[in-house]
Amino acid sequence: MKRALMVAIAFVFLASCGGSKKKQIAVIPKGATHIFWLTVQAGAMAAGEEFGREILWNAPAQETDYSRQIQIVDSMIARRVDGIVIAASDRKALVGVVERATNSGIPVTVFDSGLDSTNYMSYVATDNQEAGRMGGRKLGELLGGKGKVGLVMHVPGSVSTTDRERGFDEVIAKEFPGIAVVQRQFGMSDRAKSMAAAENILTAHPDLDGFFCSTEPSCSGTALALKGRGVQGKIKLVAFDSNEAMIEDLKAGVIDAMVVQDPFKMGYEGVKTIHQKLSGQEPPKRMDLQAVVVTRADLEKQETQKLLAPDIKKYLKQ
Repeated sequence: MKRALMVAIAFVFLASCGGSKKKQIAVIPKGATHIFWLTVQAGAMAAGEEFGREILWNAPAQETDYSRQIQIVDSMIARRVDGIVIAASDRKALVGVVERATNSGIPVTVFDSGLDSTNYMSYVATDNQEAGRMGGRKLGELLGGKGKVGLVMHVPGSVSTTDRERGFDEVIAKEFPGIAVVQRQFGMSDRAKSMAAAENILTAHPDLDGFFCSTEPSCSGTALALKGRGVQGKIKLVAFDSNEAMIEDLKAGVIDAMVVQDPFKMGYEGVKTIHQKLSGQEPPKRMDLQAVVVTRADLEKQETQKLLAPDIKKYLKQ
């Protein structure tokens, strides 16, 4: 009798410990190497800290490795996490696993880049098509409405970057008929491949007037190509996102403008939507975050400095 009582007490104790365990939210970006994703991670960690949730951060080594991303999501489903926040590396390939998570009762928030499905709880992202329009408008202004431009794009199948590129094309066609997009190539989310893509475009079009790049690695590679040929400052470059080297290139005149997102807020809001659901609230189905255009003249502004250099070390325990 005494033994049975002790077992019962132990069971209640363990159950109560399990009940007090922090809810686990898996955050699964496209990759983990670029500063954009590290800033997303910092925002997610900040939200986890604020709301008392445990953040499980995991990502494929390469943004193009969607099969690895699928494996990570499947492992989180098997682990029965309490929520998933994911940036889909491919709009089609990730549909099945996201729907598996949703159908198994796990709330899913898609962030940054969407899916060919609406079977998820929330979508948190920059209004990428409008951001692309902003980039196109800025390059059009820099070129005075005429010239030849090239695009160094991200990867096929990425919703966010495809929307940016579509927005860019839309503005150039409607507002700057004197500008011709003469060539476009994918940089495949790789700085070296992006540099090679930019080199190819420069070789084919030695009279090129400008570039638009839809991601951080695309722009970093393009900036290297311009500097390698000694044509920095002569060919206008409008970039998307930022890193320390790109900020230095903006100061030096290699880059003329950057369309900048707020990845910290993206990570924070993504986790917040799951927290709201777990707390019995109904998060918004869609949340559009606005990008801003940053030029050299903006770099001294306090709001720009906060956007370009958030305190990620505070939340990332390296």
